[in-house]
Amino acid sequence: MLVFTPRSRTRRPAPLSGPARTTVVLLFAAWFIDYADRLVINLVLPSIGDEFDLSHSRQGLVVSVFFVAYAVCQIPGGILADRFGGRRMALWALAAWTVFTALTGLAWSFAALLVMRVLFGLAQGVFPPAATKTLVERSRPQERMRANGLILSSNSLAAVFTPLAVAPLVAAFGWRSAYISVAALGVFVYTAMRLRLPAPLAEQRETHSATPAPTRTADTRALLRWGMLWRFAVMMFGYSLIIWGLSSWAPTYLHDERGLELSSAGALMAIPALAAALATVLGGTLVDGMGGRHRTIVVPAMSVAALTLPAMAHASGVALFIVLSTVAVFAAALCYMPIMAVPIRGLSAQHMGVASAVLVFGGQLAGVIAPTVMGLLADAFSFQVAFAFLALGAVLTGAAACLTPQDTAAFLATADERVRAAAHATASTATHSTEKELT
Repeated sequence: MLVFTPRSRTRRPAPLSGPARTTVVLLFAAWFIDYADRLVINLVLPSIGDEFDLSHSRQGLVVSVFFVAYAVCQIPGGILADRFGGRRMALWALAAWTVFTALTGLAWSFAALLVMRVLFGLAQGVFPPAATKTLVERSRPQERMRANGLILSSNSLAAVFTPLAVAPLVAAFGWRSAYISVAALGVFVYTAMRLRLPAPLAEQRETHSATPAPTRTADTRALLRWGMLWRFAVMMFGYSLIIWGLSSWAPTYLHDERGLELSSAGALMAIPALAAALATVLGGTLVDGMGGRHRTIVVPAMSVAALTLPAMAHASGVALFIVLSTVAVFAAALCYMPIMAVPIRGLSAQHMGVASAVLVFGGQLAGVIAPTVMGLLADAFSFQVAFAFLALGAVLTGAAACLTPQDTAAFLATADERVRAAAHATASTATHSTEKELT
């Protein structure tokens, strides 16, 4: 099983390896486009509603169908990534969603728009497990969470820059121009990934090539039956409940309850988004130094979030609301990489597509539930009740952190023998690589 590095090693992690650095840059760009594509709809929905004469419920359906398709495609996407390779499926997903992004900008009716949104969600749904597998194949276990933290900070940065870029574009050229422009960026990123993505590390390439199809199929069934892996998905659900709930409704709250223009509300919410980007990187660095022990970070951070979220809507002014929301988002985002740390550090590359898909599925299920439930609570009761509901996500995440293994050895001890045996080969290789670096 995996032997953890000495304490002296955890205080000062080594720089990322060359293949990992290049992979981080390319996947950061791909994730940035992925997230920007998703955010555009929030900015152009009023214009779409006016052009197609859509009610608010139909406008909401345009948003929701994407998340349903995205969530449904997670586990099939993970199986495909494990079957055909992370690089191949990541490139396929990027190419497909770029096409559907451009076609969204050409939609001629409400029905056509819904079809494009479903196809867009299916294509993007393949990407997260493929991207995770791509990183794992090109990085050492002891650097994966730092690398993944850098990559996924792109989501928060996209939340900052997308409104700033899209709003003037839509004002000048209409909502369709936003989709055509983002699709053009997608073509550029696809080309860069296809030409510059490094080859897998030797040990990952050997492990992948030595795994016959029947074994992969049996391992997939074992992973999907593995209850412990789904506990990590519960943590991701709780974290995402907070993030998607706030991103969906905080601007509307500031507009409806505090009287701000939507453009001003969007600009103010860039402050929590920047805090989330910083926390994501910091969380990855911290958990790599701890060898994956997530409870030390998750429980205190989610305790802060659980106290802050109900207080937000009771803030006496806009400034205090932004301060409290920034604290809540920072605390939640600090847990993002620690939630993923033990599975990603412990499992071999051949399992990473399905394993990461299970985790992301938990997060996207929250993306389906949080906006709808908060809207119902705000209509039936108040925004105070709606924001208090998000504290449930913090409680779920903290509780699941206490009910999940804190290191790779304990995590794999709960696994099916087939999964444990396959993971052992990669763990041994990682241990040998770490010991070599320390000598």
